[in-house]
Amino acid sequence: MTELAVHWAGVNWAGNYRYGATELHRPGSLAQLQELVARTAHVHVLGSRHSFNGVSDSPELISLEDMTDPGTVVVSPDRRTVTLDAGMRYGELTEVLHREGLALHNLASLPHISVAGAVATATHGSGVGNRNLAAAVAGVEIVTSDGELVRAARGDADFAGMVVGMGALGVLTRVTLDVEPEFSVAQRVFDHLPWDTLFSDFEAIVSAGYSVSLFTLFGGDVDMVWVKSRTDVAGHPEGELFGARAADGERHPIPGIDPTPTTEQLAVPGLWSDRLPHFRMGFTPSNGDEIQTEYLLPRSQAVAGLQALLRLGTAIRPLLQTCEIRTIAADDLWMSTAQGVDSVAFHFTWVQDQPAVEHLLADLEAALLPLGARPHWGKVFLADASTLAPRYPHHGDFVSLVERMDPRGAFRSTWLERNVLG
Repeated sequence: MTELAVHWAGVNWAGNYRYGATELHRPGSLAQLQELVARTAHVHVLGSRHSFNGVSDSPELISLEDMTDPGTVVVSPDRRTVTLDAGMRYGELTEVLHREGLALHNLASLPHISVAGAVATATHGSGVGNRNLAAAVAGVEIVTSDGELVRAARGDADFAGMVVGMGALGVLTRVTLDVEPEFSVAQRVFDHLPWDTLFSDFEAIVSAGYSVSLFTLFGGDVDMVWVKSRTDVAGHPEGELFGARAADGERHPIPGIDPTPTTEQLAVPGLWSDRLPHFRMGFTPSNGDEIQTEYLLPRSQAVAGLQALLRLGTAIRPLLQTCEIRTIAADDLWMSTAQGVDSVAFHFTWVQDQPAVEHLLADLEAALLPLGARPHWGKVFLADASTLAPRYPHHGDFVSLVERMDPRGAFRSTWLERNVLG
């Protein structure tokens, strides 16, 4: 099979970002990928196109779809890790894990994203005890700009800098993830939580389940609290939660939208993979016609951050479809948005109006950056590397690692230079 290259002009899944690339390569083997990378001046992996900015853009792009096979997933003899093609989507991986009776510790809000893209941008789910998806990575295989295959495992020198790499180090081809025995989850939604209650009892509310998300339009109260509880742990909230009442039917994170695409609620138990995401694999995730932004703050700043956002409510509401509030446990990955600190995430789903959203983000960042905010690498934000670098203690180590692994700059891009490398 020969490597296929096509002239290409494309947009991301939400339609708010048009890629600058004019050529898309589809290698069918590792050898083809290595040869392609070694001879291409500037290249990046396209991924599943679920980012909202230029993190995965380059003059030439690579699709790993023809190198992704669920049949190549390998379970370790001790059943504590699995190794897979990095281009797999989480929805595909969970099917394989179910057949093995295994699970990941957490999932993002939608299963449509690729493993490589999720870990490269520190994508996360929720839960005060749950680290992001990148923290589950125990090993990587990366094709560097000279076409060589580099392998690294947790504990190796520089490994902590190689996981959340935003594609700056090379092409992630295979990844090893931590797994655990399969478990079940029940999901219940609670309506209308008073703001004052959230401010006074924030820690207790976000600790009410294995994974807790709050959704708000910054109106008179918090619209919904989604509590996902492991069925093997006692003490699930039922009729009410700190004054919020249990929903009498299924809910969508965006008020007024048909909840059919969402995972089953009303405390009906199901597999971890059918409850931890908000959306089912076979449906359009979220709304589709949208822009997304997210900022992670130290969890100690959660209430201060929410109060700052409420003060901006009049400006936020006309552009907002919903805002989701989640928690993420700290990790030690150099460029992870939760590196070194237990975090709270404010995730905004905006209407599709890029100029208006970017104008508003100037005010949002003025309010949140002084509280220690770090933007999600795959969403829309304004802050550049001069602002963000000091928020990452290992930023200098990461830049040095990029220079060593990609000395000719094949994976460097305008976006990476502006927002990450500086």
